Amino acid sequence: MIDVELHAKIRRLFFAEHWKVGTISRELNIHHETVRSAIEASRFSHHRTAVRSSILDPYRDYIRETLELYPQLRATRVYEMIKGRGYPGSIVQLRRCVAKIRPRPHAEAYFLLRTLPGEQAQVDWGHFGKITIGRARRSLSCFVFVLGYSRAMYARFTLDQTLESFLRCHVLAFETLGVPREILYDNLKSVVVERNGDHIRFHHQILELAGYYHFAPKPCAPYRGNEKGKVERTIQYLRHSFFAARRFTDIDDLNRQLAVWIERIAHQRPVPGDPDRKLVYDALVSEQERLLPLPIHRFECDRKVAISSGKQPYIRFDLNDYSISHDHVRKPLTLYASDTRIRIINSSGVVVATHDRCYDRGQVIEDSSHLESLAAAKRHARDLRGRDLLRNSCSAATAWIEALAARDEPIATHITKLNRLLETYGPKALNEALSDTLTRGAVSAASVAHVLDHKARALNQLPPLPVILPNDPRVRDLDIKQHLLSSYDSLSNNLNEE
Repeated sequence: MIDVELHAKIRRLFFAEHWKVGTISRELNIHHETVRSAIEASRFSHHRTAVRSSILDPYRDYIRETLELYPQLRATRVYEMIKGRGYPGSIVQLRRCVAKIRPRPHAEAYFLLRTLPGEQAQVDWGHFGKITIGRARRSLSCFVFVLGYSRAMYARFTLDQTLESFLRCHVLAFETLGVPREILYDNLKSVVVERNGDHIRFHHQILELAGYYHFAPKPCAPYRGNEKGKVERTIQYLRHSFFAARRFTDIDDLNRQLAVWIERIAHQRPVPGDPDRKLVYDALVSEQERLLPLPIHRFECDRKVAISSGKQPYIRFDLNDYSISHDHVRKPLTLYASDTRIRIINSSGVVVATHDRCYDRGQVIEDSSHLESLAAAKRHARDLRGRDLLRNSCSAATAWIEALAARDEPIATHITKLNRLLETYGPKALNEALSDTLTRGAVSAASVAHVLDHKARALNQLPPLPVILPNDPRVRDLDIKQHLLSSYDSLSNNLNEE
């Protein structure tokens, strides 16, 4: 190898002064081959390398045309295409040919994007794997909001990427940093519902949010992630500088640690690309003067779901069951879900139930008052059913019950006992006993039982014995046909005669 100065001197002596190669070699004390290589040795070489033919030669034009139309076509597919056209060789030669012929992508140049204070923010989601909560396995995502001028950031970890979480994180970012005049997005389904070139149909709730906080949503061009490079780099910065090897107990603990890290580390670094090395926090203070003011009230971004329960007083939402009052079973309800609370509202706008939101799986979240009211209603229903049965069977039952209520007696207990007497003695005998005790003023179930027993003894009737059956439904549900017992009486008479 010779240096640039000697190379230039050799070429000057040969081309300008017309020295011979040997003369230059002797004068400069270098090998004549070195001189030849410096002055384009190919001029003095008479060797010609013969170009070897290849079995691919008849197919090169076809391969070149195919790759110009489809630059990403794989060599294996090209091999199948030319093999069907008679190519007898192997894929190894074809791979070398495709590597040389395939069109190279053109290097693309990008503008340096600069934003004014308060002009723009960039927003995107970051994926951070999975997190286990009880028996549930949920995705861990991070919402990242970056101001373009100061590079100040707001970030929050969530357990989903729903539209409601997306809107809620916007509201929290606005309250923490401020509202820019425009926000740049990727083409997320939460933002862009449909796109045809420059014609964009935004999600209606994003438009409601933008109208409420007075910013302009702006999606970047398709396949142009470089347009939101500030938020992309911030996600990588957060991933490697904060999340890597981070220990946390739950998502609330993780978000607390994240807020401290942003305040003490992320906002205390110099603004990337700033020649004055201004800190992000100082740039944020100056940028906040240019941000839009917040409205008086916060934007409502809870998830809204139309629901109804089945036979049981529970509502299923996000893998868990939440209790409601029993009088709203099988009625249309509306559920509002924030990241921490569940509210259930009836058609009149009255709150039926509120619960802490659970992110576990298969859990039953209950309000003790709902269960107590259901138990009371069940007891009351049983009492009413017994009272109605008594009134329908005995005409004297209504007056008898009113007299019992006037004495301030526990009605339910007496009704239960009277229904047992109804099963034993029948409605006619019970009705007569009720009238008898009512006339004498002895209004109690014990008095009625005494009257019935006295009348049965007067008629030489055997005392009734209660039939005790097991709880097995195969026994309790048996339908037994009654038979006359006269044949048994005749048999008994024959035995006596003998």
